[in-house]
Amino acid sequence: MEEVTKEGSAEISQTNQVSGDPPPTIVPKEGVTEEGSGGPPPTKKDNVDPPQVPLFNLRELKTWSFYRAVIAEFVAALLYLYVTIATIIGFVASRTRRRMYHDPCDGVGLLGIAWSFGGMIFLLVYCTAGISGGHINPAVTFGFFLVRRVSLPRAVAYIAAQCSGAICGTMLVRAFMTHLYDELGGGVNSVSQSYSRGTALGAEMFGTFVVVYTVFSATDPKRKAGDSHVPVLAPLPIGFAVFMVHLATIPITGTGINPARSLATAIVYNRPEVWDDQLIFWYGPFSGALAAAIYHRCISRATAKEPLRIRWLDCCFNCLFDHAPEFD
Repeated sequence: MEEVTKEGSAEISQTNQVSGDPPPTIVPKEGVTEEGSGGPPPTKKDNVDPPQVPLFNLRELKTWSFYRAVIAEFVAALLYLYVTIATIIGFVASRTRRRMYHDPCDGVGLLGIAWSFGGMIFLLVYCTAGISGGHINPAVTFGFFLVRRVSLPRAVAYIAAQCSGAICGTMLVRAFMTHLYDELGGGVNSVSQSYSRGTALGAEMFGTFVVVYTVFSATDPKRKAGDSHVPVLAPLPIGFAVFMVHLATIPITGTGINPARSLATAIVYNRPEVWDDQLIFWYGPFSGALAAAIYHRCISRATAKEPLRIRWLDCCFNCLFDHAPEFD
């Protein structure tokens, strides 16, 4: 009798010995390995960038997922502006009351304002990341468009939704706090008299760079593949980056870093002086997003064979319009 190697193989061997037929080949069940472990074979971790989306992806305009993402961006921008601008108005009102009536309460302070912006970004990115990606900021959408993570139609729709939602959120603040809103500046962004416009432009650009670069890093596929907890914690560093940038730039410009926020407050408050510096709050954030996109594609996501031989011009061009460069 043959040696038993599989369950039931002894009986099969005895039958074949009588009939003279060769023993059949025993094929292991699908998903069962030599060691007896079940399930599909291990797969390679997803540590590469997803394929770039087409520049004009018109087919997505026919899908419900596209419009639910646009709606999510609209609602997120509305909530973001409502909470943060109401916090600013409440702080200014408390400071004014303290000066006039010697009220010991000084409100939330500048630290509280920074926390309101950073905390809302943390909450809203956590809630909407699975629907729209949780951009909430035209500069972030612009950065994602540059690295081809969103198509041009989606980027335009996102920016329109973000600006519309921001305007509606600011209008709600004005409706609920009309007297204080009109008297206390409406939470608009403006360049402080202690700083020049060049300084304000640089502050907006570097502040937006920090935020967009943090967004790219928090959503990096390499990081997600290496650390399973990163997708859950991704909103935390993004919100914390917004908080830190506000601490640094509130004294300079009131911290824009979000063109939808700056535009909405200017439209709703609607005084001639608020439009004097409006372009700074568009040029600065978009320039910072451009710099963050180039840095992310050329440095963070590049594969370098010979790091000392870098073709920077090819890198800057290809990283935005084709693929992450491989230096040779």
